[in-house]
Amino acid sequence: MDWLTRLPVIGPWLARLMRTHAWRAYEHLESVHWTRLAAAITFTSFVALFPLLTVGAAVAAALLSPAQIEDLEDKLAEQVPGIADQLDISGLVANAGTVGVIAGALLLVTGIGWVGSLRDCLRAVWAKDDDPGNPVKRKLADAGVLIGLGGVALLSAGCSAFATAAVGRAADHIGLAHHGPGRFLLTVAGFCIAVLVNLVIMAYMLTWLPRVTPERRAVLVAGLIGAVGFELLKALLSGYMQGVATRSLYGAFGVPIALLLWMNFIAKLLLYCAAWTATQHVGGIPSYEQQRERRRARDAGEVSPGAPGGPGGPGEAASAAAPGR
Repeated sequence: MDWLTRLPVIGPWLARLMRTHAWRAYEHLESVHWTRLAAAITFTSFVALFPLLTVGAAVAAALLSPAQIEDLEDKLAEQVPGIADQLDISGLVANAGTVGVIAGALLLVTGIGWVGSLRDCLRAVWAKDDDPGNPVKRKLADAGVLIGLGGVALLSAGCSAFATAAVGRAADHIGLAHHGPGRFLLTVAGFCIAVLVNLVIMAYMLTWLPRVTPERRAVLVAGLIGAVGFELLKALLSGYMQGVATRSLYGAFGVPIALLLWMNFIAKLLLYCAAWTATQHVGGIPSYEQQRERRRARDAGEVSPGAPGGPGGPGEAASAAAPGR
């Protein structure tokens, strides 16, 4: 693509763009075949979604009153607008008692598989191999990560609900109207709260899940990109569900198509954020092909110390700067 930088007028702008961190992250994603990684994340996420919803409905039916369940449905509709009515959350709650145990077992199996697949995809962005070791221990660790992710999500959602309620009460106390400029300010406040909640979850998924230790600044920036992007994708899903997926032309396929598209966009957003943390510095981490050639040359004794790509060379220093497995 160097020829593009030699074009008149737009060439200098393209050259400047190709030197940015954003472009560096995109180039790295292309080198690790991020479309395949996003497809794997999308499939496992879609499989794990419905057991998760059923288990959540069973827990809600057992612990909450009908009024609280209705409030929970409203909150879900706010978090993922347009989808709650299409998935018939009320029906899940009504029948949760009979399928809760089965869904719990399915969630454990599919959830562990989802965590393992997601971790492997994120580690692939870091050009690291899959975690070695005892498979049983890995599954137990994945179960712990799944529980931890659920705990972080619940804690973040609770903080978000508390903060949103506090903002609403404060607005009522000072007499701020819920329409006109007041509505705009409340919307901005709600958006900022949602971004902060998403930032916590993104930080967890970018560090604890792939078991890497990127720089804090990179995690913060990538987390903000992911948090804001997630909120925008929620709005996109809402528009699709309300304007496209509900049309009779799509029939029963409208909702699954919407979910798959949304999950794929979320997967690509997460992979881009991971690539941002992995390419904080120019030349950050070598690709799989570079690492494979380096190992072959090292085994054959063909690379001398200090040579480019060899032990002690610039590529080796960049690889050593990245966190170990």
